[in-house]
Amino acid sequence: MSAVALRAAGLNKTWGGFVANRDVSLELAVGERHALIGPNGAGKTTFINLLTGVLTPTAGDVYVGEENVTRLAQHERVARGMTRTYQITSLFPSLTVLESVVLAILEREGLATNWWKSVAQHSGAAREAKDLLERLHLGAEAGKPTKSLAYGKQRLVEIALALATKPKILLLDEPAAGIPAAQSAEVFEVIAGLPRDVTILFIEHDMQIVFRFAERVSVLVAGAMLMQGTPDEVANDARVKQVYLGEAPHD
Repeated sequence: MSAVALRAAGLNKTWGGFVANRDVSLELAVGERHALIGPNGAGKTTFINLLTGVLTPTAGDVYVGEENVTRLAQHERVARGMTRTYQITSLFPSLTVLESVVLAILEREGLATNWWKSVAQHSGAAREAKDLLERLHLGAEAGKPTKSLAYGKQRLVEIALALATKPKILLLDEPAAGIPAAQSAEVFEVIAGLPRDVTILFIEHDMQIVFRFAERVSVLVAGAMLMQGTPDEVANDARVKQVYLGEAPHD
């Protein structure tokens, strides 16, 4: 039996009478590539926010490995190896791409208080950052301010910042959003090529990407888990075709 990297047990999130997530459970094995899909408003981002500590669940628990992290803050979950990206980029606009990634690496190593030193004085972090940028096809942008990049490139920088933390669990909220289709496949090739000790959960609307890169898929509808299964099982499920893929049910 595979070791469990991340587990959500009966997560609920309500605001007054509005139910955003209802009894959502999910278990990811170490190294798994898992997609979370569902129509707009299904509660996918709320669920990611519950996993990462942005939101506190109304009920239910979150576990990293065997540890219950439900009451831990975001930075404490990051320290335990859980890193996420957002639908909307959140970068360091005044820094160059290379400086941004170096800063993320220094933060990981507990050296961010020495950021006043030049990148050249952090040669080890700079080498690691350059290697990471090359893997994400961002080498040519290393010296450019992040605010000057096109949106698709900014998405790639955000993924680079997430990878700079060397996560054990990587949560990606629509990582291909705003990226041209040809580039999005490249991004997922890099993500899929991460070491198998990195567990990946990603939200994605492009079903071609989902069925190409995910080993298992969970489907959220109206805040609740509709089904979980392999890409083939999800693609052939009549309920999924009806509520998400847009196909009418057959008699």
